[in-house]
Amino acid sequence: MNIQFKKGVLEMCVLSLLKQGDKYGYELADTVGRQIDISEGSIYPLLKRLKNEGYFEVYLKESPTGPARKYYRLTAKGIEMQENLEKEWKEFSHSVEIVLRGGVK
Repeated sequence: MNIQFKKGVLEMCVLSLLKQGDKYGYELADTVGRQIDISEGSIYPLLKRLKNEGYFEVYLKESPTGPARKYYRLTAKGIEMQENLEKEWKEFSHSVEIVLRGGVK
């Protein structure tokens, strides 16, 4: 898959997964990675940036199988961003579909 396609939707995918509930980094990377061919390491810089921009908060939670895990929870700003990105994506993908069908609505 084209790398630019991946970069364009990765932020929306992460925010959408977090809108469904709190998740830890590996869980996010694994869930996205099962659908989109990405390296696990590509998620962590994105998580850091999104946290710094105030889209989610981070907390530690004990793990039953090892050390505590860093979990991510959307903030109100993150929910708003996710909803905006999803709306833009739907409009954009609909427009692309029209073009792919020859430009006829």
